[in-house]
Amino acid sequence: MADTRLILYHTQPISARTRFVRFDHGGICGFAPLPARTHLTEDDPDIGSKLVSHPAFLLRDAEHRLRLDSGSLEVQSGFRATPKSPNGVIEVRLARFTILDPPFAEVEAIGGTFIALTEARGLPPVELELLRRAYEKILG
Repeated sequence: MADTRLILYHTQPISARTRFVRFDHGGICGFAPLPARTHLTEDDPDIGSKLVSHPAFLLRDAEHRLRLDSGSLEVQSGFRATPKSPNGVIEVRLARFTILDPPFAEVEAIGGTFIALTEARGLPPVELELLRRAYEKILG
């Protein structure tokens, strides 16, 4: 599967405050926006190809883009969404920052910001659904 996105989040270890990265394109899927008319289906959240991108490659690429040390991100196991777009299926994975504090400066350097779940109201419906699924996975 060639078209893959990451949802990046940080959970504060002491307070459990969870924040998501909103990228410069306005969405939570990095590092490129989802195409218009991308959608998920409720009955089968993992549709399409069973070919899966290797998470290590995705994480190293994200760390490089953010100029973070290797190991600063880890994939959230058990989360994989496959929304359909007019161009085909997109794989969306969830990754957690492993560092103690959110890397505010590094995210701002690429034009992004950290947002709480309550600040996501303006996202497109497909991203709101992805965020809901991601939050459910994070909560366990």
